[in-house]
Amino acid sequence: MAEHAHYYVPAQSRWPFLGAIGLGSLMVGAANLLHHHPAGYFFFIVGALIVSYILFQWWADVIKESMSGLYSAQMDSSFRWGMGWFIFSEVMFFAAFFGVLFFVHEFSLPWLEEAKILWPNFKAEWPLLHNPDPTKFPNPRAAMHAWGLPALNTCILLTSGVTITIAHWALRLKKQKTLLIFQMATVLLGLSFIAFQAEEYIYAYTELGLRLDSGIYGSTFFMLTGFHGAHVTIGTLMLLIIWFRCLKGHFTPEHHFAFEAVAWYWHFVDVVWLLLFVLVYWL
Repeated sequence: MAEHAHYYVPAQSRWPFLGAIGLGSLMVGAANLLHHHPAGYFFFIVGALIVSYILFQWWADVIKESMSGLYSAQMDSSFRWGMGWFIFSEVMFFAAFFGVLFFVHEFSLPWLEEAKILWPNFKAEWPLLHNPDPTKFPNPRAAMHAWGLPALNTCILLTSGVTITIAHWALRLKKQKTLLIFQMATVLLGLSFIAFQAEEYIYAYTELGLRLDSGIYGSTFFMLTGFHGAHVTIGTLMLLIIWFRCLKGHFTPEHHFAFEAVAWYWHFVDVVWLLLFVLVYWL
């Protein structure tokens, strides 16, 4: 019964309410940007600023609560369950997009070729580089190759999975210098991935003519890789915050769930990228 001696219940907070406003504004802005509406820039920037502010303030509150000794073993268990369910929701999020890719590849394209209703000369091919109506969906000049920047980014993320694991073991063994070195290495690898993906997008847009409106291939490519890139960006920010907390000595070998939660998230990002590399770039 000792581990259930007390259970901390946070005071009422304004962060969830403000977070809903920020995320709502962000999504409204993103939707309007896709439709080239001028108001999209305003809502997107305002939403991004609100979400960024809330993240830092909310995380600061949680850190203060943790460092004040308010969290018990039961609270730690709740955090673990919460993070587990959050990652499960992320798995379902990406499963929906992978499901779309599978359905288009295995069902929609063959049906369109067999039916001959909409486009008599339609050829089922993947990636779909010859759209039936190029005036609405511009044809990309080529598909994105797997063995260039995507392969390099795969090596980067796999390496980052190793570095964060070494950092975790260093934390458990009280090797502060090793912890800081390998945690920062993970941050730098995350930043490298983001930089190379930005370069890849520029190449796809300018050299290949591959865009979000380039038919089903363009939309699925950018939706899957773009959302993954957003997760890498968030994960890298989380890794950097954890590095600063390690620098300040916030964690002990017995109590470091914040580190573990970010490590779980980062390994999830690694696994999703491996699926992306195989299903989107390679096959």
